[in-house]
Amino acid sequence: MTNTNGMKQGLAHTQVHVLLENRMNKLLYQVAMRRSRSCYKQRYGQDFWTRFRVGSNDRLAEILPKVPDIGKSVFSFNYIFAPFYIAWYQTLISLGNTPGEADENLWMMNERMARTLPAFLLKIAGRLYLGSFSRKAAGHEARQKAGTLHPYDWKITYRPMDANTYEIDILECAYVKLTNDLGARGMLPGVCRMDYLFSHLMGNGFTRTKTLADGDDCCNCRYQLKGACEWAPEKGFTDRK
Repeated sequence: MTNTNGMKQGLAHTQVHVLLENRMNKLLYQVAMRRSRSCYKQRYGQDFWTRFRVGSNDRLAEILPKVPDIGKSVFSFNYIFAPFYIAWYQTLISLGNTPGEADENLWMMNERMARTLPAFLLKIAGRLYLGSFSRKAAGHEARQKAGTLHPYDWKITYRPMDANTYEIDILECAYVKLTNDLGARGMLPGVCRMDYLFSHLMGNGFTRTKTLADGDDCCNCRYQLKGACEWAPEKGFTDRK
């Protein structure tokens, strides 16, 4: 009886955890949609927005069952957004956006979503996120060497530099794998550039000269918990991929 009760409690805990995760994911998706609604209407009109909203919802419902669950990962939060981006990108292309235009619209959606938080909270969130990543990255790399990561999870080399700075080389990326599988490879490397956007908004330092999506051997990322990062997409992304 005790074992049965324990199993039931464990199952209930897992179900609650999944439910909460699903609610958070749904909230993030809805916030991004609602915050970008006025921009889409202004740029393209009401009919475009309606078709984008309905099309994105339909594509996301189709995509989600095809997205593997990678379990707990230091990249779990990043992974949440992958099916969103794919659904949005594919819908924008189907509505006549060029790939470059779709990139710009995804940047707009993410900036408006992030700016839901006041600037000071964004900076706190940025430092907390990078600090948490730094503490967990070595464990992620250890699981990688032990062969216990999900095949879709990111593979990295992690190098702590000092209390404020660390580097990671991304050797395999879930976004590359998912977009290849789901016919959305065109959204990369545009989505990769948002690392500069988020670092800019969150007051983190960030530099990178290579990405897997650009055909390089890795994504060579350097982060600073406290720093500065220029967004400026109008300058292009030749030397800072």
